[in-house]
Amino acid sequence: MPTMKPKEHRMSQHLPSLVVLLCVLLQFGTMLAVGRARQRYGIKAPATSGHPDFERAFRVQMNTLEASVLFLPTLWLAAHYGFPLWAGLTGLVWVIGRAWYALAYLKAAERRGGGFLLGSIGWLLTLLLAVIGLGRALLAA
Repeated sequence: MPTMKPKEHRMSQHLPSLVVLLCVLLQFGTMLAVGRARQRYGIKAPATSGHPDFERAFRVQMNTLEASVLFLPTLWLAAHYGFPLWAGLTGLVWVIGRAWYALAYLKAAERRGGGFLLGSIGWLLTLLLAVIGLGRALLAA
């Protein structure tokens, strides 16, 4: 019969999955913002320029998508190679930073810096965990 893990340990195993879900919801939110801006400013697809508020919403969506492509595999590697709790926590920092970035950028492009910095710190810490975890696994092989 398998032994039960403490509740805290089980939760730490699920934290990276929660972060992935939050990332997906963030991307969905940026998609909705673009759709609303298209409708509000009469920007017909496939156009990607027009009103400055639409262009900011479009850039937020694309920047978030681009950042997610780097972040998600890094999160998976860090969680898989021994750091699920820390990967989840640094992943939450990334999500919070990217959400701050998106909301600030939608208001004014020059206000996006703080969120960008926080998101970058979250990603760099997640990357560090992935490198350390994978490095340890390769050395142990």
